[in-house]
Amino acid sequence: MRLLPAMLVLLCASYPAVAEEDAAALWAALRAGGHVALIRHTATIGGAGDPPGFRLDDCATQRNLTEEGRGQARRLGETFRAEGVPVGKVLSSQWCRCRETVALMGLDPIEPAPTFNNAFTFRDRVDELTAGARAIVAAWSGPGTLVVSTHGANILPLTGVMPEEGGVVVVKGDPANTAGLRVVGRILTTDY
Repeated sequence: MRLLPAMLVLLCASYPAVAEEDAAALWAALRAGGHVALIRHTATIGGAGDPPGFRLDDCATQRNLTEEGRGQARRLGETFRAEGVPVGKVLSSQWCRCRETVALMGLDPIEPAPTFNNAFTFRDRVDELTAGARAIVAAWSGPGTLVVSTHGANILPLTGVMPEEGGVVVVKGDPANTAGLRVVGRILTTDY
């Protein structure tokens, strides 16, 4: 188990540092299109993972958004509209909390994207999920911004950044980068 912290340090060191850009610059990047907004689902009832025996086809068996999380999702969607972000496509993990986040943002149509399914649950498939996510991000050039609603356990191995619930990591495909993408910066929940 001591190996996991060392692996995380190495993983984070292999990615470029998150740019020290302010929220206004990040919203401008999203307005320009060709970027990807990786959204960690908004606030949930807490904990990690889901209750034993959860099922993807039954939201009542999963960890779900709280009223705070629902409010965060609505505010984030309002900010996307107020900032004039052109949304080209919306992808989501099949988990209810991710789908509900983008639905409450008012973004549709929402396409299920299994490569963004919960890497915490699928620990044995993290490399496969990350490779699939990296390919999608690297290929995105627009038009507009690609919005992805996923989990922190998916965003971390992809970007080296662990966003808070409701946090957004803005990335752009970058074939010159060994990771295939460049982290542009983070939008915190206090920025919307």
